[in-house]
Amino acid sequence: MASASLQFFAFILALFGVFGDIAATLLPNWKVNADVGSNIITAITQMQGLWMDCTWYSTGMFSCTLKYSILSLPVYIQVARTTMVLSCILSAFGICITTVGMKCTRLGGDTDSKNNACFAGGICFILAGIFGLVPTCWYTREIISNFLDQTIPESSKHEPGGAVYTGFISAGFLLITGVIFCSSCFKKQQGAWIYPPKQHHFPSTEQESNAGYSLKDYV
Repeated sequence: MASASLQFFAFILALFGVFGDIAATLLPNWKVNADVGSNIITAITQMQGLWMDCTWYSTGMFSCTLKYSILSLPVYIQVARTTMVLSCILSAFGICITTVGMKCTRLGGDTDSKNNACFAGGICFILAGIFGLVPTCWYTREIISNFLDQTIPESSKHEPGGAVYTGFISAGFLLITGVIFCSSCFKKQQGAWIYPPKQHHFPSTEQESNAGYSLKDYV
C-alpha cells in the first residue's frame, strides 16, 4: 500500500511537471527587459520567448511578433526549442506508460509487466527532466553573461523571466518522479535476486530405496 501511495504521489508530481513543461515552452517571457524611461506613461516591458517576442506598454497595449526564421535565431534558442519539445513528448509518453504500470490501476497484466512498464515510464520522466533542465540552464547562462557584459547597452540587457523558473521547477518534478518510479521497481527486482524461491529436493535415501526395490524384482 505504501508503494502504491508513493507511486500515486509521483504521478501527481508528473502531472504538474508536464503542465509546467508545456507552459514554459509556450510562454513568451523567457527573458524580460523593463524600460521605464523618463515617464511612467511611456514605460515598456519587452519579453522574449522561444517562439515569439512580445511588448507590453503601460497604456495597456500588448503586441507579439512570431519568430518565423529558424536559421536566424541564436544556437541556444534553437537548442532550447528542440529540447523543450522533446521534453514535452517524453513526459507525455511517461504519463501514458506509468498509467498502465501503476499498482492502483487494473491495466498492464501481471506484476512483472506492470513493473517493467513502471520502470520504462520512470526512464521517460528522467530523460524529460534532463531535456527540460539543459535549455533552462543554457538560457539562464546566456542572460547572465549578457547582463554582466559591459559592452552591451543597458537597454539591451534582460533578466530571467517566469518561463525560465517554470522550466526549472517542472524539470525538477519530472526528475523526482522518474527516480521514484524507477526505484520502486528496482527494489522489487533486487529483493527477488537476494531471496530466490526455494527449490524442493528429494532426499537421496528415497532414491536409493527405490533403486533397491527395483533390483530385488529382478532377483
